[in-house]
Amino acid sequence: MNSIKNVPARVLSRRSGHGLEAEREQFDKNQAISITKAINAQEAPVKEKHARRIILGTHHEKGAFTFWSYAIGLPLASSSILSWKFCHVLHKVLRDGHQNVLSDCQRYRSNVREIGDLWGHMHDRYGQLVAIYTKMLLNKISFHTKHPQFPPNLEVTDDVLEKAAGTDVNNIFQLTVEMFDYMDFELKLAETVTRQLNSAIAVSQMSAGQCKLAPLIQVIQDCSHLYHYTVKLMFKLHSCLPPDTLQGHRDRFHEQFHSLKNFFKRASDMLYFKRLIQIPRLPDNPPNFLRASALDEHVKPVVVMANETPEEEEQQAESLIEINHAQPVEQQVVEDIFQQTFGPPNGLVIDDRDLQIENLKKEVEMLRSELEKIKLEAQKYIMQLKGQINTLEAEVEEQRKQKQKALVDNEQLRDELESLRKQKSDSEKKEGVYVEMEKKVQATDLRYNKLKEKHNELINVHAGLLRKNADTAKQLTVSQQNQEEVARIKEELEFQMDQVKRESEIKLEEHTFQIEQLKTEVESKKEELIRLNQSLVHTEQSETALSSKLAALEAEKDSLKSLLTTKESELLSVKNVSQETESLFNQEQEKRNREIRDLNEKLDKKTTDEQKLYQKMLEDQFNIIQGTVREAENIIHDAVAKLDDPLHIRCTSSPDYLVNRAKGAIDSLTVLAKGHSTYIQNMTDASDLVGALAQFAHLAADTIVNGSATSHLAPPDHADRLVDSCRACGSQSLQYLNELKEKQSIKGADLTDVRRTLQNILGLGEELRPKSLDVKQEELGDMVDKEMAATSAAIEDAVRRIGDMMNQARKDSSGVKLEVNERILNSCTDLMKAIRLLVITSTDLQKEIVEGGRGAATTQEFYAKNSRWTEGLISASKAVGWGATQLVESADKVVLHKGKYEELIVGSHEIAASTAQLVAASKVKADKDSKNLGKLQQCSRHVNEMAANVVASTRSGQEQIEEKDTMDFSGMSLIKLKREEMESQVKVLELENSLQNERMRLGDLRKKHYTLAGVNDGTEETVKPAPPQKPGILKKPQLAQKPNIPPKTDNKIDKDDGVYQAQFINF
Repeated sequence: MNSIKNVPARVLSRRSGHGLEAEREQFDKNQAISITKAINAQEAPVKEKHARRIILGTHHEKGAFTFWSYAIGLPLASSSILSWKFCHVLHKVLRDGHQNVLSDCQRYRSNVREIGDLWGHMHDRYGQLVAIYTKMLLNKISFHTKHPQFPPNLEVTDDVLEKAAGTDVNNIFQLTVEMFDYMDFELKLAETVTRQLNSAIAVSQMSAGQCKLAPLIQVIQDCSHLYHYTVKLMFKLHSCLPPDTLQGHRDRFHEQFHSLKNFFKRASDMLYFKRLIQIPRLPDNPPNFLRASALDEHVKPVVVMANETPEEEEQQAESLIEINHAQPVEQQVVEDIFQQTFGPPNGLVIDDRDLQIENLKKEVEMLRSELEKIKLEAQKYIMQLKGQINTLEAEVEEQRKQKQKALVDNEQLRDELESLRKQKSDSEKKEGVYVEMEKKVQATDLRYNKLKEKHNELINVHAGLLRKNADTAKQLTVSQQNQEEVARIKEELEFQMDQVKRESEIKLEEHTFQIEQLKTEVESKKEELIRLNQSLVHTEQSETALSSKLAALEAEKDSLKSLLTTKESELLSVKNVSQETESLFNQEQEKRNREIRDLNEKLDKKTTDEQKLYQKMLEDQFNIIQGTVREAENIIHDAVAKLDDPLHIRCTSSPDYLVNRAKGAIDSLTVLAKGHSTYIQNMTDASDLVGALAQFAHLAADTIVNGSATSHLAPPDHADRLVDSCRACGSQSLQYLNELKEKQSIKGADLTDVRRTLQNILGLGEELRPKSLDVKQEELGDMVDKEMAATSAAIEDAVRRIGDMMNQARKDSSGVKLEVNERILNSCTDLMKAIRLLVITSTDLQKEIVEGGRGAATTQEFYAKNSRWTEGLISASKAVGWGATQLVESADKVVLHKGKYEELIVGSHEIAASTAQLVAASKVKADKDSKNLGKLQQCSRHVNEMAANVVASTRSGQEQIEEKDTMDFSGMSLIKLKREEMESQVKVLELENSLQNERMRLGDLRKKHYTLAGVNDGTEETVKPAPPQKPGILKKPQLAQKPNIPPKTDNKIDKDDGVYQAQFINF
């Protein structure tokens, strides 16, 4: 026997490497599973364990990158429930996740806003909730991003709150307003959820209600902290500002206080919250902020969470969801218990081969797990290589961006250099202008010096003339004779003086004109020369002004020279920097080129290694398939060898079990074909093919062995054909397995011949099955119609017989007896009419169910497909007809004084239970919004009322008819009364004991009834309807006509049953 030790060593060696990558891959896989299970479209609350794993994942990777990488791929726009549960998980991750989750969520604000805007425009209950929830989450992210002192779970000390508020009144005022807005978003979400649930306590125990209520746990936690912080901030504001200024704040706080108190009160009354969270109680009245001492009376509300969530409900929910997967395990457990109690079937003893088969199954499972691990490691390695490629591409892109940036900087430096060159040329032009101005100033100085010399000459001439005038005056005093000559000379001198003055004025005007011209030329350099006085008296002052201007021009010249020197040095430094930048850029570019070449070489090497790994993976997968094929061949060879084994002659099997095994083998061919096609399409994944091969080998071998065992009890002709078919099945199976051994022939492997041989075995098994066990499923539809018609006929006959009894009672009785009989028969008539209406409504509902569910199939095919449900309808209708008959018989006996009133009461109970059974069988497959279903339920209630009227009429009539003996106490002594009392007590005890025994007998009868009703279902896989019988009018049908529903210990109903187990109703 081969074992797991035959796995190639290189497969096992792969498990030890890449520990970190495997851990990361496992982490990503676990996170994906948790996110998928937590965020789904089922209307049920998010399981705490899945949310806890997601939160631990954020702490493991110190952020929410993995969460968002899977969350953005969810189809949130397709389901409002999915979006609602996504918001719930995001809220929990924000509150309890790592501190870096807030920054990661900030980058995906637009995604959250888009989801809210999308569902906000939809007329969907969950859509409106999602719109409000997203607004609250966006506000939460904005608040905590703006105020990093407050973590997303809002758990800070009072000292941190004081530090965050600060001493500035404006900051405290703004922080209070933002917390009020925060509280408004939280309360709006809570009020919308509770308004949709209509505050019903029972709704909180349903999965749909719990799905909406689950996020309110985080809302309660946030609101408790926000309430405490707003109270603290309000007291601090009232200590800094006058009360009139804060009137709006107080009004807003009072409104939020009452809303929060009502929300906490409603949540405390719901059973869902009582086992998960301890909700704090707020004071009856809000704090009085006008009194500073009221702060000492404030008590911080504390929310206490439960330590763990009960797992029973989770297990129950999972069992309800995956009931089809849990059923085979339960059936296997039942078979194991049966074998432990009564031994193996047909007296067989489990031998080593069975143990070998079990060990092979375990080995196949272990190989499958190893294959899955190898597949995951390969995928992980491929993802790692892709990640490295993406990283290298990102680095190349970054280098490209840096190159672009360097080119832009180079262009900017060139522009600056060009501007400096332009400035230098402008400064050179200015220097030339300055030189020209110096030349003009020198020329002006020369002209000024000439004018100054001419002016000195004129002064000397004027002085000489004055001296001559003085001499002339002296001569005039000496000689008056020369007066005329002196006058003449004086006139000449005055004339010459005037002429000199005119010449001086003309020269002065010329000099002033030249000065004006110089002033216009030197306007750009401010005041270059001062204006010359129009008179010769201010010439010295003009000289001084010109000297000062000349000094200013020289100073400006020096400053321009220094500026030019500075600009030249700066230009030189800029040139040096530009040259250094270009050299550094060239060096960096060469370095990047070398790195890119190295990275390309590494990438080529990685690609080569990846191809080698891929080829190795293909070889490993093919080797695993070959190992499985060899094991399958051994199993088939062992099964074929038993056909000629003389020790196997004593082994026998039933045709039913052979048919079951053959069907299982044929079904495994479909799985095997699917696994084969999957492997052909993707040869790196052979898990499906390996599992299908193991399943096929065991089922085919089981079919061959059981075919041989069945042939031992079959007629010779059938036995020979069955053995030949089993041999053909083994040979065809081995031929198919041989085709899987070669890579060239594996693609052309075909299961057609194997399927044909299995079909032959199945056909022979069907032929060998006892004919009495065959059920004609096509007759079920006709049986339903016949039984419903027979029930209606029985009820009509009962109504007719009650009318006859009424007429007979009126003839034979009178007085109180007639009144009692009429009352009882009238109530029975009303009950029969109600039952008839119920049967008609049930028939209409059944027609509606058939028309709505059969599709393109016929009515008979629909009834045959849902045989369990059909059998329930038949049994229920028979029970109703029999109950109506028994009620009429009991009423007839009571009217004729041959029966007991208790029989009539029991008959009423029995027919009420039968109608309840018919209603339950009819409403199993009915649509909850069906009008006929509502009518049927109303008719059922009416039947219960009429049955209660029959019981009441019977009991009142019994009280009127039966006469109570009045005891005669005259002549009784004390001793005699005591003796009578003791005898009465003894009789009471005897009656009570008899009553108790009768009740126990009734319970045993009911247990036996259900046991007998479930005998056939406990031994066969499907319920086979009994052949149709015409119900008798005066004969009670057998118990087998009751609903043949097997008792279920786990109180679960299979999805294919179609009928719920009926229970009798005790009024």
